[in-house]
Amino acid sequence: MLFRESAKTIAARALDTSLYLHLTEQFVHMHGHRPNAAEARSWQRSIPALAAALNDAGLGEVEVMLEYALPLNSKRADAVLAGVHPATGEPSYVVVELKQWSQAEPDEDDPALCRIDAYAHPVLNPIEQVRRYCEYLVNFNGAVAEHPDRVSGVAYLHNATEFGVGGLRAIELDNRGQMFTGERRGEFIDHLRARLSDKVPGARAADELQAGRTVPSKQLMSVAAQEVREREQFVLLDEQQVAYRMVLNAVRKAKRSNHKEVVVVTGGPGTGKSVIALSLLGELYRQGIPALHATGSQSFTKTMRKVAGTRKREVQDLFKYFNSFMTAEQNSLDVLICDEAHRIRETSANRYTPAAQRTGKRQIDELIDVARVPVFLLDEHQVVRPGEMGTVEDIKAAAAAQGLDCHVVALESQFRCGGSDAYLRWVVRLLGLQPGGPVVWEPDDRMQLLVADSPEEMEAFLEARRAHGYGARMSAGYCWLWSPEPKPGDPLPADVVIGDWARPWNLRGERSVSGAPPSALWATDPAGFGQVGCVYTAQGFEYDWSGVIIGPDLVWRGDRWITDRTQSKDPVFRKSTSDDDVDRLIRNTYKVLLTRGMVGTIVYSTDRETREKLRKLVGGVARESVVA
Repeated sequence: MLFRESAKTIAARALDTSLYLHLTEQFVHMHGHRPNAAEARSWQRSIPALAAALNDAGLGEVEVMLEYALPLNSKRADAVLAGVHPATGEPSYVVVELKQWSQAEPDEDDPALCRIDAYAHPVLNPIEQVRRYCEYLVNFNGAVAEHPDRVSGVAYLHNATEFGVGGLRAIELDNRGQMFTGERRGEFIDHLRARLSDKVPGARAADELQAGRTVPSKQLMSVAAQEVREREQFVLLDEQQVAYRMVLNAVRKAKRSNHKEVVVVTGGPGTGKSVIALSLLGELYRQGIPALHATGSQSFTKTMRKVAGTRKREVQDLFKYFNSFMTAEQNSLDVLICDEAHRIRETSANRYTPAAQRTGKRQIDELIDVARVPVFLLDEHQVVRPGEMGTVEDIKAAAAAQGLDCHVVALESQFRCGGSDAYLRWVVRLLGLQPGGPVVWEPDDRMQLLVADSPEEMEAFLEARRAHGYGARMSAGYCWLWSPEPKPGDPLPADVVIGDWARPWNLRGERSVSGAPPSALWATDPAGFGQVGCVYTAQGFEYDWSGVIIGPDLVWRGDRWITDRTQSKDPVFRKSTSDDDVDRLIRNTYKVLLTRGMVGTIVYSTDRETREKLRKLVGGVARESVVA
């Protein structure tokens, strides 16, 4: 939240412009950069319109929370109004979505989406947008989780006339999804009066909402079975919902008119790509539409098969690999959902592929050919192996070569790392994946970041977190040789050796050994703690606390990072892999490892100078605070 005051004070501060200076300062502090011009302009035009309506309604003592951050998520509601319900006397909250639009029309294929001249692609109908914000708030804030009727939602299009936007009401309206225009300002004022008392200040209700315990996010794997078999478990917000509906609309068009198109969904770690994939698969499965989920990750696919298909073989069969479609008939599926599509490889063939199946066809073309609506979900900065080629440009070019439409949806809000945009920016700046160089970490209330002086210290800290009910894992760069799998009953070889501390890598095989889970379940089975994971078992997963060991393949010297390929034991790097590619892939590896934690990350480097640099960037955290 950027600012909170009574409606009366907000209106006064809007007049003397101090409100916008404060909002800008808070935004820079929380996000590390200035708000863009469009956002600043929306504050200056929309907030006064809302404050004026509240004051004209006699609701000057209602508490207004501006740019209210949704829990465990980087999305922000424009405003949440806090007060007391005039009839029940209970706390009452109105989530408000403010739009400056003067004109918008529902999308012809789906009224939950709409089109405005400023955007080439459809966006979410603001009625649906605010309804989903309400649902999300109820799902994840303990103050209202048991009292869902305390939350209502409204979209206020203060510049619009009924003629310009009235068609948006083509979707169903309810208590959490209403819309008012500037032309119907009087009705908006009546609506506010019906939900907020003019006799009791709203400060206490706002305190209660802010103090509400954050209900933990539903972990993707733990609800996979219900998601696929029963109903949608996740609330998809904004561009997530746009991506979801674009795919379903493309499926409808394909069935109606023998149509084929490609959809690409791109976003950084934790933006919800796998949640969208699973929501789509569940919906298509329930409708009886032929669809499959595919990845290039053995760990992810095997985990989905195990968790989602525990009791139903047909559910297990929904989860495939990218190389499963070498001999599939063209358009034999309605939908193929390619999750983690940055792991698409040049060809599906390998040394075990029979000669009869070696067609020379590119893997990306196989995936496009097999379905009427191929869907690709990817993050271009998670390419960690030579030969991975799943980029937006690759997919667009492959679609264009077949004369197919290709729609791209970019996800911006992220749910990993506690929803902390600041932490993700810190990581990419730290590793030089964005320009500007490393910056000092400024703690926020969403993500914790610590530096350990030894692996023993890191492990003790993570053990303490586990004792408090959190999940935790340790992972490392691929800088230690990996011994062959031990025989059943034999101890795991302690390959990751740092001084007197030594721990085994996660298992490579498909069976449990000496209590350790198989490779595919390392990130999700509690028994995975105690083994050190590598990027290939961590990628695509998340856990509460992440311990990351930066090995000697990436060290800080003077004023820059140096990658040392001789220190990497990763067998995928060949002599033919260029130094530039190795540098990029090693940095991407650590980006993946550093963005697995939902609550916090603790980092250790095997190199003294690198540890000192990290200590300076993280603010010189004392050892006592790490082991506490």
